[in-house]
Amino acid sequence: MAQNQNTISYSQVIHLSHIIDKDIPQWPGDPPVEFTTVANIPQDGYYLRRFSVGEHSATHINAPNSFHNNGVGIDQYSAESLVLPGVVIDICEAAAVNPDYAVTIADVLAWEKKNGKIAVGSLVLLRTGWQDKWLDKTAFFNADAAGMMHFPGFSYDATQFLLQERQIAGLGIDTHGVDPGQDNSFSVNSLVLAQQRIVLENLTNLQQLPAKGTTLMIGVLRLRDGSGCPVGVLALVP
Repeated sequence: MAQNQNTISYSQVIHLSHIIDKDIPQWPGDPPVEFTTVANIPQDGYYLRRFSVGEHSATHINAPNSFHNNGVGIDQYSAESLVLPGVVIDICEAAAVNPDYAVTIADVLAWEKKNGKIAVGSLVLLRTGWQDKWLDKTAFFNADAAGMMHFPGFSYDATQFLLQERQIAGLGIDTHGVDPGQDNSFSVNSLVLAQQRIVLENLTNLQQLPAKGTTLMIGVLRLRDGSGCPVGVLALVP
């Protein structure tokens, strides 16, 4: 008997990952991005480089073991868990006024009033407008004189609501953290990853996605025991 198969219909495929280069914004203390040529066509007949990059650099995914001693590495995520529906909540206006803005339960409910209830297993993407600051490290991290960063993110309460009441698959954002820049405890990351769900950071091109209906495909580097890795994220837009 033929088995039912999942099908995906789409009209457009969009990169949600930034290009990895040596001058991308890097979290303080993270290793630099480095490229070294080890073979070239005139001498070797082919071109090859070695590259070095931190596990949480560029557009990347965080794994549970990055915040929990007993958490799994990125190599333990199933293939099925990396293909999932995406919804986009846009807080660009609020973030432009208040760079410390953290999305609230009220924001989620307002989105649902317009677009319908967030489906179980969705990846909730937060569009803050920060992707437009990617080429300006100072603006992207927006640190004050004391070194405190100021960029928007998810509030703990809204994240807890999404996990418990909507049973989402995880979170994604166009800043360097799903936690607001001022949260040095990484409480949102810790909450999501305690349940081995998805955390994507430094996304781009979110303005090209509809509020709902997109299918996301996350290409991970299966680093054994990796605390995360740069990812190629593709959006299949209906």
